[in-house]
Amino acid sequence: MAPFAVGEPLPDGTLAYFDEQDQLQQVSVHSLAADKKIDELKSKGVDEILCISVNNPFVMKAWAKTFPKNKSVKFLADGSAKYTHALGLELDLSEKGLGTRSRRFALLVDDLKVKAAN
Repeated sequence: MAPFAVGEPLPDGTLAYFDEQDQLQQVSVHSLAADKKIDELKSKGVDEILCISVNNPFVMKAWAKTFPKNKSVKFLADGSAKYTHALGLELDLSEKGLGTRSRRFALLVDDLKVKAAN
């Protein structure tokens, strides 16, 4: 693998650290910059930022707590992946013992109509 070049985006990855209570914590590299974009998005008219995951509400609540300064992102659970299927963004990882998951995606929605999808 070649080293990264100046100007290229950082690859996403999971890193670990010990918090103040010596509990092992993990964080996604891309999540470290997430709250820095909130003001920019809000200034462009974005009303809500939602994080949807194929998981249960208890896990989503715990995940949200790992971002104690977060006041802008709502963490939503799609426990049975029905909404993920409705979007056509399901990813079957059953062979790896993970069941149905969600592909990574971002949507810009205005009045319930998708304006941009990545």
